[in-house]
Amino acid sequence: MTTSYLAAEVGSPAANITIFGIFVAVTLVVVIRASRNNKTAADYFTGGRGFSGPQNGIAIAGDYLSAASFLGIAGAIAVYGYDGFLYSIGFLVAWLVALLLVAELLRNTGKFTMADVLSFRLKQRPVRMAAAISTLTVSLFYLLAQMAGAGGLVALLLDIEGRTGQSIVIAIVGALMILYVLIGGMKGTTWVQIIKAVLLIAGAAFMTVMVLAKFGFNLSDILGSAQEAVSGSSSEAVAGRDVLAPGAQYGGSATSQINFVSLGIALVLGTAGLPHVLMRFYTVPTAKEARRSVVWAIGLIGAFYLFTLVLGYGAAAIVGPDKILASAGGQNSAAPLLAFELGGVLLLGIISAVAFATILAVVAGLTITASASFAHDIYASVIKRGKADEFEQVRVSRITAVVIGVLAIGLGILANGQNIAFLVALAFAVAASANLPTILYSLFWKRFNTQGALWSMYGGLISTIVLIVFSPAVSGTKTSMIPGSDFSWFPLSNPGIVSIPLAFALGILGTLLSKDRGNDAKNAEMEVRSLTGVGAEKAVVH
Repeated sequence: MTTSYLAAEVGSPAANITIFGIFVAVTLVVVIRASRNNKTAADYFTGGRGFSGPQNGIAIAGDYLSAASFLGIAGAIAVYGYDGFLYSIGFLVAWLVALLLVAELLRNTGKFTMADVLSFRLKQRPVRMAAAISTLTVSLFYLLAQMAGAGGLVALLLDIEGRTGQSIVIAIVGALMILYVLIGGMKGTTWVQIIKAVLLIAGAAFMTVMVLAKFGFNLSDILGSAQEAVSGSSSEAVAGRDVLAPGAQYGGSATSQINFVSLGIALVLGTAGLPHVLMRFYTVPTAKEARRSVVWAIGLIGAFYLFTLVLGYGAAAIVGPDKILASAGGQNSAAPLLAFELGGVLLLGIISAVAFATILAVVAGLTITASASFAHDIYASVIKRGKADEFEQVRVSRITAVVIGVLAIGLGILANGQNIAFLVALAFAVAASANLPTILYSLFWKRFNTQGALWSMYGGLISTIVLIVFSPAVSGTKTSMIPGSDFSWFPLSNPGIVSIPLAFALGILGTLLSKDRGNDAKNAEMEVRSLTGVGAEKAVVH
């Protein structure tokens, strides 16, 4: 079945454009209203710490449940079954690490960005520079995934064929993202994320009920029908696989099984190092609200990932893997095609608008995080040596948002067509390697020093990127980002199993080989502040 036939089959482009337009118009009104109260850097970067725990928890869910969660995971389950569900399990379990080890302590210790925590008792300029570079890199990897998802989704809906048309769509998404951030800052972005989270979870719940109703609320029938559809597939990549057992995607060779473990490690440890998620802990007034927000987020995210199980297998059973793989968005089109089969053009338009909202909300959150990190950590602290005022920081942040948006558009065009759940997993590997070891050592190890932090961050970041560049994810296979080339020598698509332990080891080695024994008074201050929140409202002073 051809791409053009599928695109034409799923309804009127005019109707889909209308629904998209309504959503963009409503959210822009919300963003403009929220931006009226942006008077200080704290308002722009953290929403003035004015959000309650439940509000922030819903916004976290909106920030975290990205296009990978809705489009990528549903598609991975539809095609690979059990192995695709690993993404859901990993993304959810990761929140326990964030709740138990990071959320409250980070909120108490920092002010605007992750670098505030890492530089609290270490040398400010080199650590802030390293943390900002890491933040920008993780954000760009994550943005790449969202942009790729936008291209595939809108190509399916608007009957856009070829890379040129999809590239234009990606550019439009990037422009909207920049607009949201420039106008609304964190307040506007947070309200867009709250609206998007409610729409996404409600839409997924509605589709889940419709799928269950179609099979008499019998999950076994859904699984059995999905297996029949996969077994009868004409695609060599799918036919004959047992989607109810492990190994459909990561089975067989020892390398594939190690890749499975590597992916799981990256997913579970990555969330606690994602800068755009960590920054959300600074938008609440107290440590108690930070804990409440994580509990709310876990509940909402957990429910959503249960929905993806039904939606993924439901797409395999009702739509079929051949039709999914032949569509304009590939695996990422499973959920929109399922919506069309269940409710026609109207449900397709609504669900696709929700997916589009998902992309816009996440990319806005990523952009403000990356631009805030550059303005606050590199420009104000390193270049201006702490002499930049708040208005100057906000101005630089807005300029940076435009630059990041343009970069994200370019990278998104390059990655168009890749499974976005897989692309996000690469961002998680970078975050877990470059950020998490330094965060944990800074919070829990008194002996930890500046050299250990730099070795860990740069070592984790460089090793992860090098291993990704020379992996099958980039070249050497038909599904690589550059399919016509082969310069891969690292056998794993996700490098987490190597880069994460290496970053932890480098942090220890760098610390022990340094003569710097740290500042006992500063260590004591950080310990009291992280555990009690005393002084958390004051600026971080060095």
